[in-house]
Amino acid sequence: MSQPLEQQVGGGHYKDFTIQPIEFIQGNRLTFCEGNAIKYVCRHRNKNGRQDIEKAIHYLQLLLELEYPEPPFCVANDTQPPTENANCAGTDASRKDS
Repeated sequence: MSQPLEQQVGGGHYKDFTIQPIEFIQGNRLTFCEGNAIKYVCRHRNKNGRQDIEKAIHYLQLLLELEYPEPPFCVANDTQPPTENANCAGTDASRKDS
């Protein structure tokens, strides 16, 4: 029986690389989103072209959303995150209850 890295189910788009994406992903302990982005970037020329690049971008967008979420924006000023004294997103932080 051959070793798993020597065979590929569904094509040969990974076997031709000097370092297969799975070896790089596992060796560097990458997350699911990071690994999928690398996998799709590596194979795009030999498998699904533009669709693989779109999938890689999707996983990178997920990574941004999950690991680097943007702070909420102020309703009154859509360019800056809310401050302690701003009236933003349905809250009235500027009102002081006595």
